[in-house]
Amino acid sequence: MKNKKYNKIKRLLAALGALLLFAMYALTLVFALTDHSSTKGLLKASVACTIILPVLLYAFMLVYRLAGGNRSSDEEDRPQ
Repeated sequence: MKNKKYNKIKRLLAALGALLLFAMYALTLVFALTDHSSTKGLLKASVACTIILPVLLYAFMLVYRLAGGNRSSDEEDRPQ
């Protein structure tokens, strides 16, 4: 029961992350194609976020996994 809820939350967070990345790519394209005085700074910020955000998310997941937060379901069910 707990595992199903965890999988639903995980799937929802993955979908939200994919939507966020898509929005950042779309905004980068819009900022690159528009000719306004403030779009140069917005384009730089958008490109930076497009690169930095996935790298930070990967780093957080790696640290969480190395800290022992990613136990398999077999380990959770075992009595200690």
